[in-house]
Amino acid sequence: MPYYYLNQQYSGIDRIEEKTMTQHTEPGVGLSIDVLGIPTNYLEAGEGPPLVLIHGSGPGVSAHANWAGVMPELSKSFRVIALDCPGFGFSGRKPDAQYSMPFWIEHFLAFLDALGLRQVALVGNSFGGSLSLAVAATAPERITKLVLMGTPCGKFKITAGLRAARTYVPSHDNLKAMLQMFPFDKSMVDDAMVAKRLEASSAPDALTAYRALVPASAVEEGSDGIISGVPEKVVARLQQPILVLHGREDQVVPMELGLRIFTNAPNAQFHGFASCGHWVQVERRDQFVKAALAFLDDGSAP
Repeated sequence: MPYYYLNQQYSGIDRIEEKTMTQHTEPGVGLSIDVLGIPTNYLEAGEGPPLVLIHGSGPGVSAHANWAGVMPELSKSFRVIALDCPGFGFSGRKPDAQYSMPFWIEHFLAFLDALGLRQVALVGNSFGGSLSLAVAATAPERITKLVLMGTPCGKFKITAGLRAARTYVPSHDNLKAMLQMFPFDKSMVDDAMVAKRLEASSAPDALTAYRALVPASAVEEGSDGIISGVPEKVVARLQQPILVLHGREDQVVPMELGLRIFTNAPNAQFHGFASCGHWVQVERRDQFVKAALAFLDDGSAP
């Protein structure tokens, strides 16, 4: 069975202590810290309780692409940290290029250790939502709350959006057609967005990490195309409060999969957005910020 966002069992995690930082000025490049030998790029703003944002996957994705529009508001209440996971954005690549969910879990927890963060709240988009769930299941004592957008749960048939992203070959037309499957309003995908993501998706090894999430077998002719998010039984064990946000017209991760998280997680809330696709934090920016802040800053115990 090919797995989407989760293709191995969780395993023990070794922590790291040593860290180094450098400052950059390029918009998508913030601080850099060595985590498990990989230069890890992250953006940071604000003061207060730590809130870590984890981006989605797909060609040309980065923390900046996902979160630049909402960090200013979130950082008024929290110390907001948005990292580029290894294999994405401006972070380094894994030397052997063998990506898996256990590796990203290990790296993420080591990232928290390197920054001296004992406990954090998470906001995860798509792949970032899956990683958030996986981290919360692996080290529940480290995670207080989760806000998830466009996050899959359980087995499902590969969607047209995921198929297009998995089979993507870099070109302006290919990228524009693929990106237009993400938001409800296709006009949001303008030439500036396409040009920026095309440059990022054309870099050497830019697609390796994403392709590890959706196995080639899932898009082969004759395949049943069944893939999986974090299993329901894993989600059912999570005790943290979870806010699930999902676009009703999501063609990448159908709303049904977000409802599975709501149905199975014992302390979950769900909010669906009409006329909204896969990019809730972009398509419904103000509503996203309002809902996330109300949930994260309500003063309730984890």
